[in-house]
Amino acid sequence: MFRTPLLSVQNLSIPLPTGLDRQYAVETISYDLHAGEILCVVGESGSGKSMTANAIMGLLPSYLKPSSGRILFRGRDLLAMSESELERERGRSVAMVFQEPLSALNPLMTVRDQIAEVMEVHGEGNAATRDQRVLDLLNYVGLPDPQILRDAYPFRLSGGQRQRVMIAMALALEPAMLIADEPTTALDVTTQAQILELIRRIQRAKGMGVMFVTHDFGVVADIADRVVVMERGLVVEQGTADEVLNRPKHPYTRRLIAAVPRREAHAARVTADKEPLLEVKGLRKVYRSGGGFFSKPRVVNAVNDISFTLRRGETLGIVGESGSGKSTLGRCILKLTNVDGGEVLFRGQDVVPLSAGAFRPMRKHMQMIFQDPFASLNPRQTIGRILTDGPVANGVPYEQAEAKARELLGLVGLNASAFDRYPHEFSGGQRQRVGIARALALEPELLVADESVSALDVSVQAQVLELLQDLQQKLNLAIIFITHDLRVAAQICDRIVVMYRGEIVENGPPDQIFDAPRHAYTQRLIAAIPGREWNPRAAVIDLKENQE
Repeated sequence: MFRTPLLSVQNLSIPLPTGLDRQYAVETISYDLHAGEILCVVGESGSGKSMTANAIMGLLPSYLKPSSGRILFRGRDLLAMSESELERERGRSVAMVFQEPLSALNPLMTVRDQIAEVMEVHGEGNAATRDQRVLDLLNYVGLPDPQILRDAYPFRLSGGQRQRVMIAMALALEPAMLIADEPTTALDVTTQAQILELIRRIQRAKGMGVMFVTHDFGVVADIADRVVVMERGLVVEQGTADEVLNRPKHPYTRRLIAAVPRREAHAARVTADKEPLLEVKGLRKVYRSGGGFFSKPRVVNAVNDISFTLRRGETLGIVGESGSGKSTLGRCILKLTNVDGGEVLFRGQDVVPLSAGAFRPMRKHMQMIFQDPFASLNPRQTIGRILTDGPVANGVPYEQAEAKARELLGLVGLNASAFDRYPHEFSGGQRQRVGIARALALEPELLVADESVSALDVSVQAQVLELLQDLQQKLNLAIIFITHDLRVAAQICDRIVVMYRGEIVENGPPDQIFDAPRHAYTQRLIAAIPGREWNPRAAVIDLKENQE
């Protein structure tokens, strides 16, 4: 189908500075990308997939330089080009869409100016033709009201809109090759589906070669023609999408596929007649912003008349997109933000009217695991200090708190040496384990996990989910699991609540939510799940049977 490679990475090696956990960022890797195909490069954080993308674009930091190999684009070695030659190629021949558009876009420039700058730098057109091209591109990538949005600044746009602007910038000079580096990782599932469909449509219409960097095999199942799998700087497997997804050969590939979130059959673990630990009744939270002498304030019902119950040993999933109110709900329950009405009954007592002092003895029984473990851990404190501060503040002698902290480190799968180290010395998955250990330090009865696995690689995500389930069984915890990913919710939760614009639109067990969704919003969430038609477990099971 594909003959002459558009891009050929040949025996590329990039050494790392001494003292790190391995010698090379990427080591003697080789693969090809052809015009008119989508090549997915898959691997976990640290596998070298983004490093290769940056090497292709000539964007490696100054302390990293390839020691061997070639990167041939249309037969020319990009590594042998001068900086001025690379500048001519970037944008015109090869363009890149970055993972976090808010960081990649200039906050001081409007959308119009940023896209026009790409053309101006390459000497394309005049001010009038560039302005029309900007409008055409914004229309092409499906942005609403492009005549208005082109004069907006990045912070005024949603995540999906910013990503569309990045794609428009990448297409400004109609390059032959597009590199998309984790462009959907931080997006809600429906926005992710829209961006994937946009990239597919553009690739087919323009005949581009697309190198799509991802850690999500669901995304691979949706868009890939061919797949390259990377582990610790090495290419361990490559082939057609069908071969890699359904007949994986390498143990690492099989392990990644086995870790893809999947629906689990949940036996009823908690009887309906068991006394509730938590009862939420008619909870409301309203945000007001703006307003002045001539205008009314903007009112957002972030949480609108929410009611549910949660029993000991039960996991309740709260699912919805950004802006649905799910995280606000979690913070309202734990009194991390004030509420505007309703009741939160914990052990039968309404905590809403309690003062900070009156609530303090109860807070240790209601703990939270935050979405970003790095931002929620004090970088100046050791892990030991982080884990012992809470118990000590609640009257536990330090020696006892230290013993408990060391026990918790083992419980969450961390080495005892972690006690004296700092958060920056750990990976994202390890930091999340520290966050879980901190939440458990005061022996809570209720745990609120707010998007606690959304930023993790799929295999680390699977480990953390398994850890939460093990801890729940050992400690009889009640868990509120907040997520935008229905696949993850179905894997761990006994019941799922679907939120939309501050309201609960659906509530039931995972099988009911997936097999007979009643609300149009739930149906839309399910339809947008990447790779929903692909059964990852069947691939692994079939492979094991063939080996036997």
